[in-house]
Amino acid sequence: MPANSSSRTRLWAEFVSFYLFVPVVIALFLPPSQMFLALFGFTALGLVLLDLTPGFAWSQLLRGWRAIDGGLVLFFAAATLAGAVLIVLATRPDRLFDLARDHPTMLAALLLLYPFLSVLPQEVIYRPLFFRRYGPLMPPGWARIAINAALFSLVHLLYWSALVAVLTFCGGLVFGWAYERRRSFPMAVVLHAVAGGIMFAAGLGAHFVAANAVRPF
Repeated sequence: MPANSSSRTRLWAEFVSFYLFVPVVIALFLPPSQMFLALFGFTALGLVLLDLTPGFAWSQLLRGWRAIDGGLVLFFAAATLAGAVLIVLATRPDRLFDLARDHPTMLAALLLLYPFLSVLPQEVIYRPLFFRRYGPLMPPGWARIAINAALFSLVHLLYWSALVAVLTFCGGLVFGWAYERRRSFPMAVVLHAVAGGIMFAAGLGAHFVAANAVRPF
């Protein structure tokens, strides 16, 4: 990253605009019918910024497969499943495994497409782009990962759900750790896909639908 003051100022302005201003504007002002187009544009802009990041090459995203710990992924999956089931039982027990019970074909399609249409774009924007382009602006260590998780939670503001905010922050900590500490983009993607798939299957999917969101104003 350029070290001079003007370059840092430009990067800060870019960072604040992209990770703070745009998600808040989308959540506050756009109707659900325009969410997909707005998020598509947000993702496209992020891909351009990542491509312009000095020292980054797209081939780097393919590294880190050997860092995937199968046992850790299974433990994470079990913990996520247990947490999701407890949350559904405490909030809407009628929705427990509702897709698997009533719409198995829809669930199968979701589990197949979700990693490619949702997880992969989110992980590119919130892991390589954040840590490679803007990471040097942030404090090191877990503070940087926590900031990354907070921003990942913020982009989900459009659902207007405290539960979604907490879940995505916790998930962001895990995914950020996988990318930054394990140096494995594939592991971050796998963990994200596992978490999302389990939550949808367990009955939490309705919380992650913008059309179901109720704005507090």
